[in-house]
Amino acid sequence: MGAVSDAALNENVTDTTDNIFRDGSDLHEGQYFKNKKALHRKFIDVALTGNFEFRTTRSSKSLWVIKCVDPNCSWRLQASKVVEETAFFVIRKYVGVHSCSLLSRSGSHRQATYVMVGEKVAPQYVGGKKGPTPKDVQTYARTHLNAKISYYKSWRGRKHAQSLIRGSPEQSFHLLPSYFYMLEKVNPRTITHIEVDGDNRFKYLFLAFGVAIKGFEFMRKVVGIDGTFLKSQYKGVLLVATTQDGNGQCYPIAWGIVDSENEDAWTWFLSKLNEVIGDSDELAFISDRAFSIKKAISNVFDKAHHGACAWHV
Repeated sequence: MGAVSDAALNENVTDTTDNIFRDGSDLHEGQYFKNKKALHRKFIDVALTGNFEFRTTRSSKSLWVIKCVDPNCSWRLQASKVVEETAFFVIRKYVGVHSCSLLSRSGSHRQATYVMVGEKVAPQYVGGKKGPTPKDVQTYARTHLNAKISYYKSWRGRKHAQSLIRGSPEQSFHLLPSYFYMLEKVNPRTITHIEVDGDNRFKYLFLAFGVAIKGFEFMRKVVGIDGTFLKSQYKGVLLVATTQDGNGQCYPIAWGIVDSENEDAWTWFLSKLNEVIGDSDELAFISDRAFSIKKAISNVFDKAHHGACAWHV
């Protein structure tokens, strides 16, 4: 059988016995895209919607050529920059009809990358929502993208979606100084501290809102301190100092983030807490029986008393 021409392939073909089918898109030669990335994303959507896969045969900053994964299929695209000085791409050649067999399709779908999946589910994390779990992402990919993805890929897609909406941990650490500056500007008497190591990397954090500091003046002078593990990418420990109000409700005083519950970390946190509540023989601390806490309290608060929580005794 001779080669099929572009014109013949773009005719209104309905003969399914020849395994010829359209990709379902409305794209055409001469169509423009603002950059190569936008073009790439568009054809990923086309491939997922049409339930076929493509492979890249040539790619550079100014050229992109893709073909169907079946080497005998006629579907192909060639796009390039409009002019070298701009980022705009234009479709130069496009055959939007397949001549391959349906058997060449794969359920895993190479275009269903974790980045693409993450971009699709990202809106579901807007507004601080918990959003879909990795299992939910797998279901979404199967029902909306016609792709069967692994649990690991769905997990990575979920993490990518969260980073798109909430930013990455690195971005969040970078914004901490600005965030603390604004907290102090709009919350009078707020006290913040950020400690870095010798390489200017984050080490410790301390935060006490001004309203909490002012309110502590009217609270009973019994402070509970404890720490809990953080499960983010960079781990660490969240430290907290609380007391009780007149209704017996938990009243937070200050928070801290440190590397671990060791003597240096507790000493640093309590020294900052000392700036907030001061030292007094009317002050009492309650904690678990960790030696690091006991040692830090004795180093920082000379007058205060220290007792172990009955739950830990």
